[in-house]
Amino acid sequence: MLRPLHMAHAFLEEILMPDAVAIDATMGNGHDTLFLAQRAGRVLAFDIQQAALDTTQRRLLEAGFENVELILAGHETVSQHVSSAKVAIFNLGYLPSADKSVITQPETTLSAIEQICQLLEVGGRLAIMVYYGHAGGDVERDAVLDFVKTLPQTKFTVAIYQTINQMNNPPFLIMVEKLRET
Repeated sequence: MLRPLHMAHAFLEEILMPDAVAIDATMGNGHDTLFLAQRAGRVLAFDIQQAALDTTQRRLLEAGFENVELILAGHETVSQHVSSAKVAIFNLGYLPSADKSVITQPETTLSAIEQICQLLEVGGRLAIMVYYGHAGGDVERDAVLDFVKTLPQTKFTVAIYQTINQMNNPPFLIMVEKLRET
């Protein structure tokens, strides 16, 4: 059985092509950014922490990828940087091994998700990894779930992939596919 993050990658990989534009809305330590860089023609990666950008830049340089634009800004600015994308991914929560008080926020996350739903190509996909076992995580989890439940079924398909017998707030995956223009 795939873990939720591996399922997120498999979900996106099915449609990634060498000419695709991809968005990593929460750069973190650059693992998703590198995953996307290996499969897409252009990647835009966002984070508000310089440490995330530095770690990701090192990871990409070591792997030899230059098709990535690292953006030191919140994901809520996504539509200022790109007008169309094939895939996008979020890892909500905090930067591992960093200040756990710096977390993704419901307001900016919802703004970014809404923008990405608009700019996704038809057939495009969005993967949202929801980590909620930290202070404030439950509020963001609920806000994101409430939002994706309202996406019109004629334009989007939304699914959840999660383990249900795990303790300690296991992360889960929300998968969104755009069926037609909004």
